[in-house]
Order: sequence, then structure tokens, then C-alpha cells
Amino acid sequence: MQQFCCCFGSRTDKVSPGESFDLVLIIYCMAFGDIYRIINGYDDCANVCGRDNRPDQSLPCKGADRTDEKYLLVEESGGTESALHRMCVTDCEEIEGFKPFLNRCIRKNNPAEDVATRTGLRNFFQEVSEDLEGCQREMLWLAATAFALSLLTLLLLRVLPGLIVWLVLVAVVVACTAGTLWLWFKWRYESEQLSAVAGDSARMRMNNWLYYAIAATVATLIVLLVILVMRKRIKLVVQLFKEAGKAIASMPFLLAEPVVTFVTIAAVIVLYLYFTVWIESAGMLVVESNNSAKYVKDSTMLFTRWYNLLAFLWFCQFVIGCQHMVIAGAVAGWFFTRNKAALGSPIVRSYGNLLRYHLGTVAFGSFVIALVQFIRALLKLLMHTVRNPQNRVTTFLFDCCQCCLQCFERFLQYLTRNAYILTAMHGDPFCQAGRNAFRLLTSNALRVFAINSVGDFVLVLAKVFVVVATVLVGMELIQQKAGLHHPYVPLILVGIFAYLVAHCFMTVYEMTVDTIFLCFCEDCESNDGITRPYYMSRGLMEFVQNSKKALAVGGDSRTGTTNQALRDGKAWAAVNKPTGEQQQQRATAISETVD
Repeated sequence: MQQFCCCFGSRTDKVSPGESFDLVLIIYCMAFGDIYRIINGYDDCANVCGRDNRPDQSLPCKGADRTDEKYLLVEESGGTESALHRMCVTDCEEIEGFKPFLNRCIRKNNPAEDVATRTGLRNFFQEVSEDLEGCQREMLWLAATAFALSLLTLLLLRVLPGLIVWLVLVAVVVACTAGTLWLWFKWRYESEQLSAVAGDSARMRMNNWLYYAIAATVATLIVLLVILVMRKRIKLVVQLFKEAGKAIASMPFLLAEPVVTFVTIAAVIVLYLYFTVWIESAGMLVVESNNSAKYVKDSTMLFTRWYNLLAFLWFCQFVIGCQHMVIAGAVAGWFFTRNKAALGSPIVRSYGNLLRYHLGTVAFGSFVIALVQFIRALLKLLMHTVRNPQNRVTTFLFDCCQCCLQCFERFLQYLTRNAYILTAMHGDPFCQAGRNAFRLLTSNALRVFAINSVGDFVLVLAKVFVVVATVLVGMELIQQKAGLHHPYVPLILVGIFAYLVAHCFMTVYEMTVDTIFLCFCEDCESNDGITRPYYMSRGLMEFVQNSKKALAVGGDSRTGTTNQALRDGKAWAAVNKPTGEQQQQRATAISETVD
């Protein structure tokens, strides 16, 4: 597998040591494991039920043919685990009080079944299955409605982004103001109703309303002040939404990226479960004092269990990182192409650049995030192991560690995603791209705040719009269906599906906006609009200095195609590499733009 060395940029065609180590561990567990030990179970002599077993010299009774005895029966002869008696049987129905379930014989009057019968859960699931079968056509129509509404939302975000953004901001201001006024009226009403002989509880309740009103007033003033100060940057958010709509319209197959990611992650989950079953079935045969046998894991197998979890988290983040890299590469190619009619196939080029150059970068970035997630999982297990409800200090420390790790993980995810964007633009290794991304984000902190607050809030409301509209349409369709026992269950499932569809569409839109924003920042740093024409559109030129001069001088020069370096996955700006003096000026170039 071709990879970049993540921090030094050198290429290597060798398989990474981590992959080889993972294969060795899995092969080791498969050599000492049998997947049917988990599926069918085994008896006291370690004979797998439903299988023809091989003999073992250390245990004379091992090696019996249990092909016809497919079910495992476990009987308790004491209160300890060693007192359990395991045997393979032909039919569970022949044993009084037992029935078959997943190749095991379980008691008919088990507590879980009794609870399901008494609470009506058994009838509930049967009625729900009947409802889902009767609403298949309506649910398909609602799924198509969710797709249509998601596409309509993207169209509105492209055509009317300014109206949508400002309507959202006005709605937020109105909601904050109305809530603040209601709290003040509530406090006044409580104070007027308070008598002179009122108790301490009534006075405390009145004071609480006063505190709530003061806090709401401060929050409302902060919101108004932020909107007032950020109004120019909000205009930039609106323009970025327009540009993102243009990019997706030019490359509509970008919307299929989440589907590819979903299918790939589903395959990763299946592989993880498959390897987990093999790992859990592995063990060394140990004969106990009562001549019964069981399989016990050694330290290597126990280590493989945790390593498999780390690999699963790593591969999931790797797949997500590949999606980010493909979208970033395609959008960056679109942005730095002057003649959009000669765009070609940016998605195909982005896939080629990913496979040829950037797999190592994505692997390293995804590993960092997966490692933090793995540490969080270990810490959570440790919490459940040593947590003492009486020791509040220990509980508080564990909760603080979890909170810090979660914040650090989210920071890494955000920084890594922006590092992928710069890697797609410049071909930089991960560490350098992460450093440059951090510099760009800190240099444009107010713009980043506007995008992450206003832009993300608008996208969240877009998801809510798709879900609510789909559910409302579903209520009209499903209410007309007669004979339904629980009509809300199909509506809940349709709402979940609508959210997933909207989330897939909005994820692409969000990544497109972030990529265009960083491309805009790079364009501001590397070009002046006069001697070096901007790549950005005329709408984005309004937010930089020299915009009028740039439009006058470079208005007719926006022809041609993007640099061949970008097509090859290398730095689009590497052709015109700045001199030493220009590199010193680049650190302050963003401050020269109009905020």
C-alpha cells in the first residue's frame, strides 16, 4: 500500500508494521480458536456440539462425534462456575422444561419471557411487525420524500442563503427577547403575589425568577452584540453557502460519498464482529480437577481482544477521513480552476490522489483520533471496575478525565478534518498540514466562529426541517391507514431515516463550506488580486482588500484551468513558491483582509 510518511512526506510502498502485526495476532487466535465454540458451544470434554471433534491426548474423552447433538445444555449443580455441567443433546424438547434458542437449551419459564408476557411486550412486537408490514408502501413514499426534501433544502441554501441565514438569526433574537420578557413578567407577577408574611420558600422562588431573568437578559444582550459585531462575517458565511451550492451543483456525485462511506463502515463492522467471534473462541485447553475442560485465553489472546477494538476504531476513522479527503480534493480542484467549464472529473482525480499520495496521511490522522477513543473506552471500563458509589472524589476525577478526553477528541477531529483539506490542496504531510491549518484557523478566528456558529446552526435547522416535514407528511399518510395498532412506530422509524438522509447531505455541504473557506484564506494569502489574480469568485472578492482593483484588473483574466500540480495532488501554490521576504509577509496577510 502506497503511503506518505505522515510527518516527513517521504513515500513508501511497504505494508505498514501495524497491518502485519494485526494479521499475525488474528492468525494466532484462529490457530487456537474455533468459531463454532461460540456458535454451538462445547461440553465438559471440550467437544463442540454439532461437530466431529478431533481427539486430544491430554483429555481422553475429547474427540467424540457430536454431529447429531447440535444443542448445548448447561445444568447447575452448585453455586460456582466450576459446578456447571455442560452436555450436548439432540433435541431440547425432549428435556422437560427446556426449549431451543440459538443452539442452546433454555428454560421455558425464564424470567425474561415472564416479564415480556406480563408487560405485553410480546404482543407489542407482534403488533409492530404487523404495522410495519402494512405500511411498507407508505414508508417507501416517505423515504423518497426525505430524499426530495433534502435536495430541496440544498437548493434553497444555494438560491436563498442570505434570506435563510438572516431569518434564522432574527428568529433566535426574537426567541431570546420573548423568553427574557416572559421571565421578567414572571418575576414581577411572583413579587406582586408575594405577601408580607410569605415564607422563605416563596421568597426563594421569587429570587430564582429574578436570577433567571437577569441571566436571560445578559444572554440576549450577548447574542445581539455578537450578531452586531459579526454582521460582516455573517455575510461571508452567506457567500460561502452560495459557493458551496455552486460546487455541489458542478459535482453532484459528491452527494454519493456518504453512501460509499456508510457501506464501507458497515463492512468494517461485519469484519470486526467476525474477528471478535474468532478471538472470543480462541483459548488453550485446560483440564480442571473434576475432569472437565474449558478453553482459557493466554495474554496474547487477551491483548488481541483490545487490539481488535483499536483496529476497529482506527478503520472507522480511516474511512471517514477518506471521505473528507475526497470531498476536500474535489472542492479544492473546483475552487482553483478558473474556467469551470473545463473542470473535468475532479472527484475521480481526488480519488486517484488519495490512493496514490494521501493514504498515509489519512491513516496517521485517523489513528490519532482512534487512539484517543480507545483510551476513553479503557477509562470507561476502569470506571465501572473500580468505581465506588461512596467515593465521590474518585467518581469526580473519572468524570473529569472523560470530559477532558472528549473535548480533546473533538478538537482533534476538527483539526484533522482541516488538515485533510490542506493536504488535498497542497499535498503536505499530516503534521505540516495540521500546523498550517491551525495557523489559518487562529488567524481567522472570528470568521471561523461565524461559520461554526451561524453556519452549523443553519445546517442543524435544515436537518430538523427535513425530519419534521417528513414526519408531518407521514402523519397524513399513515392516519389514513386502517387497522394499525401503533402508528407512531412507523413514524419514528421514518423520522430516523429522514435524519440519516439529511445528515448525509448536510455533512457533504458542511465539508464543502469548510474547504471553500480554507481555499479562500489560502487565496487571500498567496495572491493580491492585481499582480497575482485571485482564484475566488467575484462574490468572495468583496470580502478582501483591493477587491475593486482586482475586479478591474483581473476581471477578464479568469480563464484557463487549474495548475497541473493540483491535478497531481501536489501544492497548487508550489509553482509560484514565495520568496523568504514573502514568507514573512504571509503570516500577516490575513490581517490585511477586510473582516
